[in-house]
Amino acid sequence: MRHLTMKRKRNAGAASTSAKGRKGKKPARPELLAETVVKLFQSAPGALFSLRQIYRSVAARTSEQRRKVAETLSLLAGEGVLVELEPGRFRCSTPGTVATGTFRRRSNGKNAFVPDDGGEPVFVAERNSRHAMDGDTVRVQLFARRRDTAPEAEVIDIVERRQGVFVGKLQIAHGAAFLVTEDKTLANDIFIPGEHLKGGKHNDKAVVRIVEWPDSAKNPIGEVVDILGVAGQNSAEMHAILAEYGLPYAYPDRAEKAAERISDIIGDDEIARREDFRAAPTFTIDPADAKDFDDALSLRRTADGLWEVGVHIADVTHYVRPASVIDREAYGRATSVYLVDRTIPMLPERLCNQICSLRPDEDKLCFSVVFELNGAAEIHSSRICRTVIRSRRRFTYEEAQNVIETGRGDFGEEILTLNRLAQQLRSARMANGAVDFDRFEVKFDLDRDGRPLAVRFKEPKDSNRLIEEFMLLANRTVAEYVGKQPGGRAKKTFVYRIHETPDPVRMETFAAFVQRFGYRLKTNGSNSDLTKSLRTLLDRVKGRPEANLVETLAVRSMQKARYAVDNVGHYGLAFDHYSHFTSPIRRYPDMMVHRLLEHYLAGGRSVAKDAYRTYCDHCSEMEQLAASAERASVKYKQVEFMSERVGQTFDGIISGVTEWGLYVELNENKCEGLIPVRDLDDDFYEFDEKNYCLKGYRSKRTYRLGDPVTIVVAAANLERKQLDFAPAW
Repeated sequence: MRHLTMKRKRNAGAASTSAKGRKGKKPARPELLAETVVKLFQSAPGALFSLRQIYRSVAARTSEQRRKVAETLSLLAGEGVLVELEPGRFRCSTPGTVATGTFRRRSNGKNAFVPDDGGEPVFVAERNSRHAMDGDTVRVQLFARRRDTAPEAEVIDIVERRQGVFVGKLQIAHGAAFLVTEDKTLANDIFIPGEHLKGGKHNDKAVVRIVEWPDSAKNPIGEVVDILGVAGQNSAEMHAILAEYGLPYAYPDRAEKAAERISDIIGDDEIARREDFRAAPTFTIDPADAKDFDDALSLRRTADGLWEVGVHIADVTHYVRPASVIDREAYGRATSVYLVDRTIPMLPERLCNQICSLRPDEDKLCFSVVFELNGAAEIHSSRICRTVIRSRRRFTYEEAQNVIETGRGDFGEEILTLNRLAQQLRSARMANGAVDFDRFEVKFDLDRDGRPLAVRFKEPKDSNRLIEEFMLLANRTVAEYVGKQPGGRAKKTFVYRIHETPDPVRMETFAAFVQRFGYRLKTNGSNSDLTKSLRTLLDRVKGRPEANLVETLAVRSMQKARYAVDNVGHYGLAFDHYSHFTSPIRRYPDMMVHRLLEHYLAGGRSVAKDAYRTYCDHCSEMEQLAASAERASVKYKQVEFMSERVGQTFDGIISGVTEWGLYVELNENKCEGLIPVRDLDDDFYEFDEKNYCLKGYRSKRTYRLGDPVTIVVAAANLERKQLDFAPAW
């Protein structure tokens, strides 16, 4: 079908001029006739068309063709799409509307237009897309909606290109080069002229930008932005994951050079302006492979027998000034990214691993929250202050856990006391309605080339919870300092970490799911009732085969925590005020909080709220992208690990049911793969969405979420990060 466009004219002859057919034009295909006619009327809203004009427009020359057009017009008039104002003269009953919004491209052709006004997405057929790319701002013509059909639209203008990049593998043969990508928004390979290959070779992993997509061309035309390395090599694949999510995989020289110019010498005048904690027993507890130690704890007795606990956080903003080269780069990144085998830091290495890192036996500048607690972990007082500290010992979590379990080791009394206080803080928090998600973390043992040798699971222990509780306490305290203004004073702008109450529909779905395992979950009642029911469920499921699946779906049923200037509290933690203060080396919101605290502690006025709302939205978005990249790196390593186990048999649990097959999570290593419905060849299986199952048409055999199954690893596709399983029953 030829694309028809007509500009609306003010004179009465507009319709006649626009509808004039061209000599030799092919008649509209019968199956597309109604759509062609509707598009004709939509192209000139309000215009009146005669039968003759319509025949010309759709190239209906024979009596049979014209009879079908007349039938189509009658049908459209009966459906209310057209109005026959007088015999043989028609007009669109509801003139098409022009709207602006975002284009969402999908490789399966199910493109959509998302209106700026927040309306429902509208389908855009590929032939009506004008080759708009995912994320482009577009202007569309909304078609008049026909009875019993979904609304449709046609792109009439690309207002702003998103300028995204694509990651894939270069395929070069017979002088032609293409980027083959698994990107879910693009079905076509990208053609790359030889002069734009940038030295890329066959099978290289590359980052490509689309520069042109002519209307007549099947493939977009692109240029290579960067060569990441040979496909399949660990470093190339990890960089490819970062590039897929628009995350940086290298640090710019200008920021590195700016960091090199920062002095690591702490002058006496700076120490004099701060509280001196260098004599207090102070230490850090971090993962074994950590280099950026951004928090430390100190403990000592006060004169009146209380425990003074210092939560000391690296004073990053003392070194990183607002709007500096380093600050702009840190804001753009918003967070450090933790892939399976590497960390992509938010700050240059000289800052995050050296100057700001609270390394043992070095004087360090900190922003601290200091508490005085009694033996029952009740807070008698707290203060926020700038400090100088000197860590005496760098503990790993495993070393601190050994002290907790044996009572022996360096700083044994301090660690045992802090652990006891932390447990009491945790008990109080749980009693106040907090939800406990103690989910394990997937870790890999890698060889020197980055290939996974083993999969293991890291579960939180008392040493992890010790650090967690005091970080939570510090974060809550700084949020309350700003958010709880005495005497009815106006609240000052601040960066909160908020977590809204669960969506009722999601919770209903989750409750229906856990019922399959014999668990009950309340979905009606007060927040405290719902939280208590959820906590009971999570306690009951611990140690069961379905524990990881249930906990994963519980997290998914929750709202996502995010950064905001409008405080609504934190549902999961049961805090009315909460912020992020304790990790400024790896999170930009913590840097913003440090600066706001410094400003308000000095008596400053409230800052502009709208600006910080924008900052919060950006940081929340970058956090989600980083989390997606981290999950993708885990998935890649899981597929790589299983690629050497093709043909082997494993026990698992059905973790997802769709119309195209069953997702299965393996008990042994938590890798997930798909059994395609086509491989369930003993029957014809129908998807029962309401009951989360596939049901055999003849046998009535049913596969439900949570059912135990045995599978054979059929294939491992690293490009798609996808495992295919086959039934072993």
